Amino acid sequence: MSAQPQTSRGAATYQRILDAATEEFAQHGIAGARIDRIVSAARTNKAQLYAYFGDKERLFDAIFLSSLERITNVVPIDADDLADWAVRLYDEYLRRPDLIRLATWTRLERRPAGHLVETHEHYDDRKLAAIAEAQAAGRIRAGDPFDILAMVIAMSMAWSPVSNVYAATDKEPDDVHDKRRALLRDCVRRATASAEQDQPRR
Repeated sequence: MSAQPQTSRGAATYQRILDAATEEFAQHGIAGARIDRIVSAARTNKAQLYAYFGDKERLFDAIFLSSLERITNVVPIDADDLADWAVRLYDEYLRRPDLIRLATWTRLERRPAGHLVETHEHYDDRKLAAIAEAQAAGRIRAGDPFDILAMVIAMSMAWSPVSNVYAATDKEPDDVHDKRRALLRDCVRRATASAEQDQPRR
């Protein structure tokens, strides 16, 4: 756990460290990140960084857990419209590709199998409960709520920095993103529709 600064000046330094470290870890991973580059970019020193975060591993922990909180809070799930949620995730990945890169490094360097974090319940339980409730009401297809969650997130990441086909950026034309959003929305809607919703209209 990081030590919180007690002054406004300390808070500014603390935030500069977080910003610089986020960029460093996203680009180089945990093993490849260098404290020297982080403190230089943050305009501080190693003593200050270690006082706040302890070491490089705990600095990464603070940044990665913060990125998970951001995704959870900035893009809250709507189990009654998983297609819209997927599109909002797509947009967040465009705004903050570093968040996806941090998750990728975590998978590569720390947890190659299973859940990405030990405290996954903190991030997943409310989402899973919302999906289960929508399933019980017949608004989402049957199936393990976790598998539904995983599938929708994977679909939202089709053009993200972890894509093995094509990684989108916010520099592309708006109409390109609009076409992808429409496709994503339709595919997620079809994939998660209940049997009753999926019946052809007459």
